[in-house]
Amino acid sequence: MQRGQVTLQVNGRAHVLPGAADASLMTVLRNDLQLNGPKYGCGLGECGACTVLVDGVAARSCVIAATGIAGREITTLEGLSRDGALHPVQQAFIDAQAAQCGYCLNGMVMMAVALLARNCSPTEADVRRELSANLCRCGTHVEIIAAVLLAAQRLRTGARA
Repeated sequence: MQRGQVTLQVNGRAHVLPGAADASLMTVLRNDLQLNGPKYGCGLGECGACTVLVDGVAARSCVIAATGIAGREITTLEGLSRDGALHPVQQAFIDAQAAQCGYCLNGMVMMAVALLARNCSPTEADVRRELSANLCRCGTHVEIIAAVLLAAQRLRTGARA
């Protein structure tokens, strides 16, 4: 491997990226891999718009150095769907109409996926606590919470949309 080069495992595929040594994971995902799920919000890891999963755990990609994440499995919003079918959380967000401007949705969806992987029967309080660090300026919190609870119910029962 060349100096300054990093290999990232993103959405099940290895990507060798030259010159990514000083870049944030979010920058590499968006600019080098054209994965636009993670959004640039605050650039400080505070708003949650850039959230991805690293080995199944929600992480703020704007504050992670690309070189520091080599060898770990990174999942973006684009990597959640399987065989053309949306992830149950993605589908529940659509069904519950849990979007207004949509800027926060990447982070909300990724946080919900991480939560439901750990806890398939969250209470409303669990969902609120999990999503409390993700900012939504539009006020769709009620619909977002409903979407996460709907996804949890569907995942438990195996129901589709």
